[in-house]
Amino acid sequence: MKKDIVLQADHLRKWFPVKGFVGQTIGNVKAVDDVSFRLYRGETYGLVGETGCGKSTLGRTIIRLLDPTDGTITVDGEDITKLSHRQLRPIRSKMQMVFQDPYTSLDGRMHVGDILMETLAIQNEVPREERMNRVLAILSEVGLLAEHFYRYPHELSGGQRQRVGLARALLLHPDLIVCDEPVSALDVSVRAQIINLLLDLQKEENLTYLFISHDMSVVRYMADRVGVMYLGHLVEEAGTDTIFRQPLHPYTQVLLSAVPTPDPHTKHERVVLEGDLPSPLDPPSGCVFHTRCPHATERCAAECPEMREVAPGHRVACHRAGEK
Repeated sequence: MKKDIVLQADHLRKWFPVKGFVGQTIGNVKAVDDVSFRLYRGETYGLVGETGCGKSTLGRTIIRLLDPTDGTITVDGEDITKLSHRQLRPIRSKMQMVFQDPYTSLDGRMHVGDILMETLAIQNEVPREERMNRVLAILSEVGLLAEHFYRYPHELSGGQRQRVGLARALLLHPDLIVCDEPVSALDVSVRAQIINLLLDLQKEENLTYLFISHDMSVVRYMADRVGVMYLGHLVEEAGTDTIFRQPLHPYTQVLLSAVPTPDPHTKHERVVLEGDLPSPLDPPSGCVFHTRCPHATERCAAECPEMREVAPGHRVACHRAGEK
């Protein structure tokens, strides 16, 4: 059976120009550089990588909070890459975002109910007299009470604020939700509640998640497929079980070696990277990871590897992937 593609990104780039003393462009910060991937309806795609690799910028570019420098973004078969803000308005209901910091993403001067009803007012999809009932229903769906309708964000706990952010994303019944580190700022017990809530809502609403995180254990629990980013590039993509069982890219192997094991008696070989993380303003030639890769060759320094499929559903950007 053919899978329904919700999102498709092709050769996507997001570069930030750097201005000189008199205003001329002297370079570009290549936050996202030639990234291509697909999301299928009802799945969770985990996007992982260290801080500064470009995963949050990719998420914001996908839903057009940032305008792409190059490439195409297709949502439900419609190319939204070059649509104006006015043209994007009716499409915004199809794609929503849950931000990392729930406190700064909510207007502290407004009640929770007003924040959520404003979402419905902007899209004008629900009659005015029905908006309050719709908001109360969605608050109940994410585990909040009717009394929270009249609370300000500063009167809520971190977990409650994140539930409000999730309620705001769900109000318009989107096809795609970009979750940008949605649990990293929460306590462990609250984190588990939000993760399970996300999974329950996905089953009920057939939601599609782009789940951005640096926590490999959370991604392993949440995601159906995983994409690994390094310095603005997608370097490996595979099913979650495959990534954790048989990582092929050296960088993926480094990430997984840093995941702690719960059993202190289990031997765990840690792979330590040498050298500093290169600057996205001046990335290395060839493979962007070759300056820190223990297996790099002259070809790696001269030639950028293409993302190739080494097994069904398993893609990797490495010249030496699959070597015995």
